[in-house]
Amino acid sequence: MFEIALYEPEIAPNTGAIIRLCANNGCRLHLIEPLGFDMDEKKLRRAGLDYAELTTVTRYPDYASFLEAMAGRRVFALTTKGSRPHTEPQYQAGDVLLFGPESRGLPEAVREAIPTSQRIRIPMKADARSLNLANAVSIVSYEAWRQLDFDGAL
Repeated sequence: MFEIALYEPEIAPNTGAIIRLCANNGCRLHLIEPLGFDMDEKKLRRAGLDYAELTTVTRYPDYASFLEAMAGRRVFALTTKGSRPHTEPQYQAGDVLLFGPESRGLPEAVREAIPTSQRIRIPMKADARSLNLANAVSIVSYEAWRQLDFDGAL
């Protein structure tokens, strides 16, 4: 399946919702520190319910450690500055879908280190603000899974 990575996530309920999403679509979740919340936070537990036991959540002390663990995998950076829509890439099992923090998105240095063809965006109206992080992860991960004919689904 796919690897979903959250770079320095800030809002516990978003991460909880993404844990629940991963339990349902088979993705593994990677959290790159620092986190803007405590993993024991009540809001995280409520949003993730008991789904954390149904998926794999791995934490990394920094981005360099994360990249080392993902060596050899394609990384797609989700950014409003992406060069193409999220529906264009031909996703493969094992691809990494990287999302930035809610308030600021991925830092320029992280974005620029990823090939332009792998900087993708979700189409939105020109005057709209960014989507909620959990919604964005849902949209992109389900498109990637759809391309694999929902392998493993009921």
